Parts: sequence; C-alpha cells; structure tokens
Amino acid sequence: MAGTGLLALRTLPGPSWVRGSSPSVLSRLRDAAVVRPGFLSVAEEDTLSRELEPELRRRRYEYDHWDAAIHGFRETEKSRWSEASRAILQRVQAAAFGPGQTLLSSVHVLDLEARGYIKPHVDSVKFCGATIAGLSLLSPSVMRLVHTREPGEWLELLLEPGSLYILRGSARHDFSHEILRDEESFFGERRIPRGRRISVICRSLPEGMGPGESGQPPQAC
Repeated sequence: MAGTGLLALRTLPGPSWVRGSSPSVLSRLRDAAVVRPGFLSVAEEDTLSRELEPELRRRRYEYDHWDAAIHGFRETEKSRWSEASRAILQRVQAAAFGPGQTLLSSVHVLDLEARGYIKPHVDSVKFCGATIAGLSLLSPSVMRLVHTREPGEWLELLLEPGSLYILRGSARHDFSHEILRDEESFFGERRIPRGRRISVICRSLPEGMGPGESGQPPQAC
C-alpha cells in the first residue's frame, strides 16, 4: 500500500488500474475485482451528472451513516431515469451481470464530498447480492480491498471518472472495501487527489428476495 515501497503489480499492459499484494492475489481476484476505465464517454458522464445533480442538491451532506461506514456523504435510491441514462445502465448490466442475475430495481447513488470517505466494511448479503457494479463520476479515487482474515492480502483499484468497477464473489464477501480519504489517496507512489465523487451503483438481487421487494438500507459500495 502507499508508503510501503511495495511494487505496483500490473494486470494489464500499459497504465494499470489494479495493484495488489502479490501475483497470487491478483490472479485469484482477476475476474472478481475488475476495473474498466473509460467505460463512459465524456458526454455520458455529463448526462448522468446533470440528471443526478438536482436530486442531490436537495439533500445535505451527512456525517453519521446507519452502519458508521460512510463520512461526508449524501445518497439516494433512484428507479426512474431518462431514456439516455437508462441506455447507460443497460450497458452496465450487460457488462457486469450474468444472464441469470436479476438486479435490484433501484440504483444506489452515493455522493461523497471532497473530504468524505468510505470506511472498510463488508456488505451484508441481506442488502446486496453476489455482484455490484459502480460508475465513478467527477473525481478519481482509490478503492482498497483487504482480506478479512488475512490482512496482508490486499488489492487497490484506481477509479477514474467515467470508469466502471465490478466486484463479485470473493472480492465482495471475503474482502472489506473502502474509498480512501484525500490525505491517504495514493495508488502505489502516485498521489490521487480526491474531489467530490459520485458513484452510481447497480446491485444484483440478494438471494431469497423477490424482484419487487425493496426498502432495505442502502450499502456503502
């Protein structure tokens, strides 16, 4: 992690968006923790931001989350979208979820202020299914995953504006995940200055929940 002198291990040729504690961790989570940079065009990112801004502006930033996982945030669950935004979300579904997976009908929108952050946590299987997929808007950030029983095993994801991240399987349930606060925001030796960040998060249906059910507390994904 930042400041340890560990080598940033690449999974793709050219600039890397994923680094980890060892080649075995990178290999094991290759399909479980995925970053797709440039998933959104600049125009698509602007479309989502413009649609979300009026709703978010009506809410105040909060500093106490129901499970103490988030600091400096505002959030909403959104199920009605413009045609242009629905087309983007359909692309997310096709890229991240299998044909047999049903998605929660509402999309979780999380707005972190520049000083905001998400603490290490593991999502409850009661509220999110096996897969989550998030679009990152406005500001780059670093997501860190740490194994809950073997803290020496970790992964870091560089989430640039317009990128899509996908967490599934072991990355969801065996590793905690967090969004680093600005003063800790490094990707290897590279400083990643944090600003305001919006994430648009699609989630598969939890096991045993019917497609029409909702009302569960949103997760800090």
